[in-house]
Amino acid sequence: MAATHVKRAFKYRFYPTDAQAAELSRTFGCVRKVYNMALQARTEAWTLRRERVNYNATSAMLTGWKKAEELAYLSEVSSVPLQQALRHLQGAFANFWLKRAKYPTFKSRKKSRKSAEYTSSAFRFRDGRLTLAKMSDPLDIVWSRPLPEGSVPSMVTVSQDAAGRWFVSVLCEDRPSMPAAVNAAVGVDAGVTSLVTLSTGEKVANPRHERRDRERLAKVQRDLARKAKGSNNREKVRIKVGRVYARIADRRRDFLHRLTTRLVRESQTIVIEDLSVRNMLGSRKLSRAISDSSWTEMRSMLEYKADWYGRDLVVVDRWFPSSKLCSACGTLRGKMPLNVREWTCNCGTTHDRDVNAAKNILAAGLAVAACGDGVRPQRSTPGGRSLVKQEVVPPPRRRAAAQPRG
Repeated sequence: MAATHVKRAFKYRFYPTDAQAAELSRTFGCVRKVYNMALQARTEAWTLRRERVNYNATSAMLTGWKKAEELAYLSEVSSVPLQQALRHLQGAFANFWLKRAKYPTFKSRKKSRKSAEYTSSAFRFRDGRLTLAKMSDPLDIVWSRPLPEGSVPSMVTVSQDAAGRWFVSVLCEDRPSMPAAVNAAVGVDAGVTSLVTLSTGEKVANPRHERRDRERLAKVQRDLARKAKGSNNREKVRIKVGRVYARIADRRRDFLHRLTTRLVRESQTIVIEDLSVRNMLGSRKLSRAISDSSWTEMRSMLEYKADWYGRDLVVVDRWFPSSKLCSACGTLRGKMPLNVREWTCNCGTTHDRDVNAAKNILAAGLAVAACGDGVRPQRSTPGGRSLVKQEVVPPPRRRAAAQPRG
């Protein structure tokens, strides 16, 4: 069953006044400044004194920084986004200590995301009008879809993208509508030519959004390279580059939302591969196409949508030989280069490479779903292909399938 209530963010575009834009820009700068100062303080404390500084200590530091004459501007913006920046830094260090992420890095004025987070004490939401702290007028928001009826926002995140567009993300509780119950299961094989191939034999073509705008992107990037660094003209062209990238990202995200929603609504069990996208990006020939396919974002969407709607998402281990295994008789073929798109097994069955892989992925996932335990290979060998098997307890609806024996 799907969760009764889930925390869900609803993102809208808004158009700030000049005063609001200036206030938010100052807030973005102060958030970045506080984050970097706290990171430097924590790094120095550990490097020089082997002392761990936590959120409470950096919060006390923030109070002292505001009293300093050279940092008095920190008091001119809402204190809530600054405190939230310190909480995010604490989370970054927690992930580092748990070896889930690298050491936190400093935020760059040009490259880092411009955003500020406001908790319920720093905004007012009444009659569909949102007013942030330190502002007298509500934001001019384009309510492209309604918030859940009766919901009360618990957090608001304001951001500006590289194209200069302003967005507000409203976090509130929602109860997703349950889709009709189904018994279908589907295996999904991700690819480049076909974005996904389903075990039913259906292939979903890759729209290749980046390729469609490649000429336009190359033109504005050449224009950007010719402008003097720090000039107003360069800033104008930089925004044009951001708009092209935003157009590509928006179309890609919209396509992935439609695809993943369809998969979740039509199938109770969805089986996918645990692809190592970061390693695949090392290929010069395929890295651009793989980045444009955005497999990681597609998997993320499937994960949270399956959780919302009570579907089962099963993840097959990345070393499972889905393409080389005959889905009819189970014979494992030797090497199979990427240029081999069809092959005939000794049993006489002719396979489409991608459809065969999707069928094998589905079979492996259903086998694990039936036994209720996930099994992953214990990667202790240099090549990471050890066949020593180790049972693990899988998280709900995200179980990993085993490699076949032999």
